[in-house]
Amino acid sequence: MSSTSTLPGPLRLGDLEVEVPVVLAPMAGVTNVAFRQLCAEQGAGLYVCEMITSRGLVEGDRTSRAMLGFAENEKFRSVQLYGTDPLYIGKAVEILCAEHGVDHVDLNFGCPVPKITRKGGGAALPWKDKLLGQILTAAVSAAAPYGVPVTMKTRKGLDDEHLTFLDAGRIAQDTGTAAIALHGRTAVQHYSGHADWSAIAELKAAVDIPVLGNGDIWEASDAIRMVEETGCDGVVVGRGCLGRPWLFRDLAASFAGEQVRALPTLGEVAAVMRRHAQLLGDIMGEERGCIEFRKHVAWYLKGFRAGSDVRTRLGTVSSYAALDALLDELDPDEEFPVEVLGTPRGRQGSPRKVVVPDGWMDSRELRGEIALESADEASGG
Repeated sequence: MSSTSTLPGPLRLGDLEVEVPVVLAPMAGVTNVAFRQLCAEQGAGLYVCEMITSRGLVEGDRTSRAMLGFAENEKFRSVQLYGTDPLYIGKAVEILCAEHGVDHVDLNFGCPVPKITRKGGGAALPWKDKLLGQILTAAVSAAAPYGVPVTMKTRKGLDDEHLTFLDAGRIAQDTGTAAIALHGRTAVQHYSGHADWSAIAELKAAVDIPVLGNGDIWEASDAIRMVEETGCDGVVVGRGCLGRPWLFRDLAASFAGEQVRALPTLGEVAAVMRRHAQLLGDIMGEERGCIEFRKHVAWYLKGFRAGSDVRTRLGTVSSYAALDALLDELDPDEEFPVEVLGTPRGRQGSPRKVVVPDGWMDSRELRGEIALESADEASGG
């Protein structure tokens, strides 16, 4: 473990101070209020709500509004917005601040999925640098009367020939954005290959606002190494915490220069699984909560010897009684599989073409009107 003198202290975003410089990345269908509460029980940090579309929020879409639930242990209410129109973004930020009492707003300019980029949103938008500045200006202006900091998340660029992260950092700084988070991959990479941490270091050297690093943080030691190699002010953790909410406990310990606790046994993992299902049920009802929990089973049991039969049956549970009976079949004394440490979790895939509007790459100037997002769109960021 490195000396604490080499590690960043609390993360400052405007007047907001996050005790541990760790941010949970929004992930569609994962980072709902139940998962955020579970993670917050493990350690301090900033836990960001699933991404919400600005248009959906402004037009009163029920799904978008329903996503704005927060747990009592969430010290800061944090929401990530997606949008392509400065007017909608500004109105959405005002709604979040005035009606929902949020403490932090993050803007998504990193999502690579086609339904987002084909309209010029997500990872495609920073290519239009003037539009990026207009959106950030609108968001910062709307949040300013409430003292709410606005941050942004982006990628290196569309591909290696269309890098935008340094321009994005300059624009973020010039518009009063409180911090910028950089995922060290291009949009073409999606979640494949390895994150380029050198780009994070380059961005950190180029701007004065806080820079957060994102990409390939599978263990707490990865976060420490990223900070030491790049000088970034904190980290954003996404796929690494899937089926492992205790990663935030380990991160808090590591940033405090303390010894990370022993890996959990399968019995301890099963207890966390049961807690996760209970929290989902508290929000959605028992049956719906258990059904929603099914997607997490493979992540929790990755590397353990639990047989295919019990895994399959766990993937069909719809009641706490059924879940309890199956969890009781697991060997509580089985040690955590160390061979899965440091390995990717969740989606990976391979590089793929980024779908953008016709003529999008021809110029950095915006020509014509940009398509608005659908009011009910959601994404993993």
